[in-house]
Amino acid sequence: MDGKDRFITIRPGMNEKRLGLPHLLMILILSGLQVLRAENLRSGEYTISQSWKQERSFERLYVVSVPEGRKGKRPVVVFLHGGGGNARGAFKGFLRRHRAMAKHYIVICPEGYARGWNIVSERSKADDRGFIEAIIRKVEGCDNVQRENFSIIGSSNGAALVNQLAIECRLPNIRNYVSGVSPLNVYQHDGKAFKAKGENNTYRKSVEPMKGKRLMNISGTEDKLVPYQGGLSRAIPAKGGKLGFVHAEHSTYLWAKAMGYDGEKLTKPSEVEGNLEKFSYLGGSVVHYKVKGEGHGAMGAISEDRLLSFLEGGEE
Repeated sequence: MDGKDRFITIRPGMNEKRLGLPHLLMILILSGLQVLRAENLRSGEYTISQSWKQERSFERLYVVSVPEGRKGKRPVVVFLHGGGGNARGAFKGFLRRHRAMAKHYIVICPEGYARGWNIVSERSKADDRGFIEAIIRKVEGCDNVQRENFSIIGSSNGAALVNQLAIECRLPNIRNYVSGVSPLNVYQHDGKAFKAKGENNTYRKSVEPMKGKRLMNISGTEDKLVPYQGGLSRAIPAKGGKLGFVHAEHSTYLWAKAMGYDGEKLTKPSEVEGNLEKFSYLGGSVVHYKVKGEGHGAMGAISEDRLLSFLEGGEE
């Protein structure tokens, strides 16, 4: 470089104009900002196109609620419905039950194919992890989204997908995982290691979950569908029989160890409030709620305030 200004000649038609390099760079930068400028995510219904052995170019639905009011970036909750549910119904129910959250969080409700999520032997064979990750990638760059503050909450079959996401997902965006009435099943953890699902649900490959995540599980002691003490479900199918589950308290201990806990498994609750017994690891980053006397609806025993406290890091 000789220190002299560089010029590029532009000829629009017959008119010749000489621009200094600094001016040209400014024009290019401003043009790039116009192209790269993200838009706000808006409330509405959206789809992600996927293909798998059951469908080709199938448009998978997800419903979005963006709070009205102040501008700025907001955290995101993705809620995964249970077996037999759908996005629109889950969306209405979640917003009705979580009014405070709906005022501050962007809420996204995806829809499972065939009203379910692809875990072990469910009817759906869709790539559900790919679906949820595609949604996150699509919305993370929006101007009104806190890109590193996503929480995934699921109920029953949706919670089983929460567990699988926590096992396999490597996206940095997800901060919290909340599983309602579905601890780990015996395919997801075989007693020795966490397992990747695999393309054909073989659950053979051992994997280490991504560290630095916060996890909450809620389970009821009288759950007849997903037994609190572990063992076989009465109704949920698996290969050659019924689906087996890990004891709910042990499941949370396995998660705590995966997140860096090196102590003994808690045999007594850290806190008791009414029919809620709380088992807390790593300063409240990994928590299990034992709901005494409740069945498969035990998730309803967790108040919105308690859930928000966990999502925002206030649990101890």
